[in-house]
Amino acid sequence: MQKLRFLLLLSIISISSQAQFVVTGTVLDSVSREPLAAASVFCQNTTLGTATNKQGEFTLALKSGGYDLVFSYTGYQTQTVRVSENLSAGQAGNKLEILMIKEEKSMGEVVLRNTYEVTDGLAKYGDFFLQHFIGSTPNAAKCSLLNPEVLKFYYYKKSNRLKVLATEPVKIANYALGYNLLYQLDSFVYYYNSSSNLYRGYCLYTEMEGTDSLKAVWAVARKKGYEGSKLHFMRSYYDSTLIEDGWIIDLLDEKDNKKFNKVTTVYDSAYYNLVLNERDSIGADSMVYKVTAGPVEIEIYYPRKISITYKKASPEKEYLRKMNLPKGIPYQISYIDMKDWIAIAENGYYYDQKNWINQGYWSWKNLADQLPYDYSPD
Repeated sequence: MQKLRFLLLLSIISISSQAQFVVTGTVLDSVSREPLAAASVFCQNTTLGTATNKQGEFTLALKSGGYDLVFSYTGYQTQTVRVSENLSAGQAGNKLEILMIKEEKSMGEVVLRNTYEVTDGLAKYGDFFLQHFIGSTPNAAKCSLLNPEVLKFYYYKKSNRLKVLATEPVKIANYALGYNLLYQLDSFVYYYNSSSNLYRGYCLYTEMEGTDSLKAVWAVARKKGYEGSKLHFMRSYYDSTLIEDGWIIDLLDEKDNKKFNKVTTVYDSAYYNLVLNERDSIGADSMVYKVTAGPVEIEIYYPRKISITYKKASPEKEYLRKMNLPKGIPYQISYIDMKDWIAIAENGYYYDQKNWINQGYWSWKNLADQLPYDYSPD
């Protein structure tokens, strides 16, 4: 009996490691319930996307992990649905039904935008916006904004902030990593008083065409960008390989806000929770057994600011120069404030992302250095 359970466990783990799941559904107008053909359906920050057929139907095959599934259609409000192989409404014959709501702009909203819009905004704020949106890293220097005319700039003098909106998805060519990005910019806001910014939106990646030699260059650049990235960190935590992968976590001292103490037990229940996936399996004796098929996701939380050090790579010279840091700093260090517990899926997707606030090295890395969630260094 124990042997049977062991074999069942091995079998399910083997299948799980290569698992995929399929999400299906229909996209409809919320009032008329007419199907919306050619609606865009894609997973946020991935290369995974499709469009609906004439009946408004879609099918999307996804690798194991978590995703924000994004639905967009011209003239309608963008909608998102969180899916995974264990939490997907597209499982077991249950299809997603997405009811899209038409956008309606009030006259007051139009008047406000016209009042604060900067007529020469692109000339005045364009480069500033790109430095904080695409980035100022070496990779950012190899990126091009292909449709700058879609950007609208608004300056609010009373609150001393800059807001940027887009009339269409922003198109970015990343020649450093070999991706074309289609970014549906919800909004970008820069607060001059605190020198901080916040941007929100939905991004679909597509692979660039290129020669074999160029693809080899991109592969090297992607792997280099992955090592030490936030995506790498999330996957290491999920796989329980933080230490061997070169990560160190230090927690701000409870009484001294200038002192950090090393967290020696990163998988302690005070900071870490494992959410297991248990399934019913029928044995040879026709009895039903609960079999653990690996984690659905993990949850992490630190009550105070943490520093995350990646020991296997040093920070770029450009970062040290920009931050006025000594040249001899050997490691990449980021600082994180967590507002609440976050959940991490197998592919490195994590939520709620608003609960995670970057400072330090990772805050320097913007769109130009980010990889899609379906990227694999192997």
